[in-house]
Amino acid sequence: MANRITFGSISARVVLACVVIFAVFPVVWTLLNSFKEVVDIVTPTPKLFFTPTLENFRYVFERPSVRLGLSNSGIIVFSAVALGALFGIPAAYALAHMKSRVGDEIKFFVLSLRFLPPVAVAIPLMSIYLDLGLYDTRLSLTMTYVLLTLSTIIWLSIPAFERVPQNIEEAARLDGYGPYAIFFLVALPVAGPSLFGAIIFSFILVWNEFLIALMLTTSEAKTLPIVASEFTLLGRNVPWGILNASVIVLSIPPLIFLGVLSGFLNRMFKK
Repeated sequence: MANRITFGSISARVVLACVVIFAVFPVVWTLLNSFKEVVDIVTPTPKLFFTPTLENFRYVFERPSVRLGLSNSGIIVFSAVALGALFGIPAAYALAHMKSRVGDEIKFFVLSLRFLPPVAVAIPLMSIYLDLGLYDTRLSLTMTYVLLTLSTIIWLSIPAFERVPQNIEEAARLDGYGPYAIFFLVALPVAGPSLFGAIIFSFILVWNEFLIALMLTTSEAKTLPIVASEFTLLGRNVPWGILNASVIVLSIPPLIFLGVLSGFLNRMFKK
């Protein structure tokens, strides 16, 4: 029995290690290529030992379009996620307690917002924003992304609130807590880890969003994914080093957001 347990645990660890390596290897390889010259990247035999260079990152950060795209992405995405969480989490709590046909239809409607392809959303919104004079603005893209974050956060937060034990809320109600106090002091801390995952997922979803931003912006409100895609148009030879550096730059803000939000939530729930 002990041998079977040992063999099973070792096998599970080996499989887990293989999965981790398979998932992390592209990121590590992209990071290495971002410090390489083009000659070191396009060689038939991959080079693990090379002379690193910062020219790729210097080129990326010296371009005004990158700084504009980074500021646009930061303002638009953070605003959209904040508004989506502000309205989506209370809505999910209400829908989790709405045990009726109307509640089920509202849940399906929220989920159906994710069924639509991006083109079906972007084309009518483009026409509306052109008529309102809001095309290629941060406000228009923020409002569009709020629709994405709102539906995602609501749908992912409903199961989190449904898993909150009802006896805890009933005990709080018997102690004299009102509905708002139960939500903020009982349900929200219990469902916090799952809500954290919903917020992170929605942030990554809109941070990496490409097609809607491509159709709703031209110059002033371009986000970082649009700017990064434009590096492929620099010439006949693909600048692989610059492209890898732009991918790393694009990946850093979600990691920072994950670390800051996780630290904030840990401090809040420990009190």
